[in-house]
Amino acid sequence: MTVEEKYVYDKAVVNRINRLQGQINGALKMIEEGRHCKDVVTQLSAAKNALNRTMNVIVSENLVECVKEAMDDPDQDTDALVKEAVELLNKSR
Repeated sequence: MTVEEKYVYDKAVVNRINRLQGQINGALKMIEEGRHCKDVVTQLSAAKNALNRTMNVIVSENLVECVKEAMDDPDQDTDALVKEAVELLNKSR
């Protein structure tokens, strides 16, 4: 599967994004309320970590799909699939 092909995401990934959105909205509300910067930074840090974990989940699932694809199709260019997965991993950092 290439990056351009349609991919069905696990419900858990959608849930992660929804929680992340809630964290960002919470940080915005804290800013609007004039909360202490320590509280805002703590909230944003949690959101940043959640975003990083979500990207890692998506990349690892993509890598699993690439390996499965390569095993099913011996003509598949496994080097290109692995390179693509590594590039995604690097982008997510």
